Amino acid sequence: MKKVVVFVFGILLVYGCSGAKHIKTSSFSSDEKERITNKDSLTPMRVYKISNKADSLLLRAKSTYIKPNPNDIILKTFVKRLYATVTDSMSLGVGIAAPQVGILKNIIWVQRLDKDNLPFEVYLNPKIDTYSQQKQTVREGCLSIPNRSETLNSRAQEIIITYDTMDGVQKTETVVGFTAVIFQHEIDHLNGILYLDHLEKELKN
Repeated sequence: MKKVVVFVFGILLVYGCSGAKHIKTSSFSSDEKERITNKDSLTPMRVYKISNKADSLLLRAKSTYIKPNPNDIILKTFVKRLYATVTDSMSLGVGIAAPQVGILKNIIWVQRLDKDNLPFEVYLNPKIDTYSQQKQTVREGCLSIPNRSETLNSRAQEIIITYDTMDGVQKTETVVGFTAVIFQHEIDHLNGILYLDHLEKELKN
């Protein structure tokens, strides 16, 4: 009987810990919720800049998993505000990542320059599964690095990405050309990487 009790307790302990971990990594913190909901969903958020020390530290942090849920009001509000930020006249970027507005979650918006009408699309938990050996030379800028752009030679010409939709459907897609660069740039942000890091590596090589 004692062995059974210990076994059951062990299962509950493991399940409880794993459940708590999942909740912690899939939802927004109270501070993030406050910053997301302090304005309406059409209001852009402040873009974090490397020129600000506190901002720079956050931009170097890794983002975490976000649970897709079309009924999550906080998530829907944030996605809309992130879109409002990247399309705002003060920004006008072709992509943005959640950490650029101080929210450490795996969410990005990318303008699909490879599609008709150049739509913006949102991606949750995106990751790059494959990089092509072929590289491309492109000039990059960043909303978080104002008044500067640099030419990089290390971006893959083609990538294969996996991501979640807001409805929780996981998809895999092949992306090429400059749109592939946008994905690489924004997914780097989720890992605390800036395009300047690639430039520095190229210069060292």
